[in-house]
Amino acid sequence: MRSRERKGMAVQYATVLFIILVLNFFLPRMMPGDPFLILSADAENEVVSVLTEEQREYFRSYYGLDRPVHEQFISYLGSLARMDLGDSIYYKVPVSDAIWLRLPWTALIVVGASIISTLVGILLGLLSARNREKAGDKLLLLGLISFSEIPSFLLGLIILLAFAARLKIFPLAGAVTPFANYSGPLDAAWDIGYHAALPIITLSLTQLTGTFLLVRNTLVTVMTKDYIRTAKANGIGERLVWTRHALRNALLPVVTRVGFMIGMLMGGSVLVENVFSYPGVGSLLREAVVARDYPLIQGIMLIMAVSILSVNYLVDIIYEHLDPRVASYEAA
Repeated sequence: MRSRERKGMAVQYATVLFIILVLNFFLPRMMPGDPFLILSADAENEVVSVLTEEQREYFRSYYGLDRPVHEQFISYLGSLARMDLGDSIYYKVPVSDAIWLRLPWTALIVVGASIISTLVGILLGLLSARNREKAGDKLLLLGLISFSEIPSFLLGLIILLAFAARLKIFPLAGAVTPFANYSGPLDAAWDIGYHAALPIITLSLTQLTGTFLLVRNTLVTVMTKDYIRTAKANGIGERLVWTRHALRNALLPVVTRVGFMIGMLMGGSVLVENVFSYPGVGSLLREAVVARDYPLIQGIMLIMAVSILSVNYLVDIIYEHLDPRVASYEAA
């Protein structure tokens, strides 16, 4: 990719990021409720005397919420320029610290689900394409398409009830066993994986159908190309034709899908983490929304947006190197 195209892409990403910053700032403030009034309420949302009116006014002034909105927005941009996400109203800690404590858990299930859904989707897509129009292909196609219509939170509830509540194979909630005394790193890793299994399986299933259909349909198209017929005419075995010639070309769109899938999984993790009471960024976002913790909401949404944009940008670069035709086309 030439420098001009790279600059154009950078401008596009910067524009998207600015739009996200604007939405990120104004949307939380459009929600009904006052964060300091909520801090003065009990579990039934009945206002109690935790904070007096003078204290609420003091905190509103401390966090700058008593200033005009445009001044708050300019101050917000200035803080971001200094890499400062502000302080959480509810947790009374820097927003970056609150997010950093939860981010590894979300990264674990998102990366795990990306790997599993991609590998299984490729394998099932290959099997389905090789057995096209046969009973197994039709059954797989119908099953996965029907399966994809189930919302992620409902799918998570079904899996939780079946494998945790009913069969008791996996834990009901959490990321580790409370008060566990691990004998070593492997013991700790096993416990973490054991607790992350159901959230990873749920997220993987939500993205499996997309990868499966992409690989299957691309393979079906690729198998009609001239170079496939040439390979067959040269006596190359059926298995090598599928894996070495067809699958290699069919995997290029999968690279692009991985970037798209990361964004979908980040969004899906918000629902899935709350279903499994998994202590990731998604659970933290729900807590921040309930408490109307504007700085924390802004920080989480910004980190998620930057992560998704970064992955998409990286995928664009990787795709260009994998398929030189893209660079040639853009340079033309």
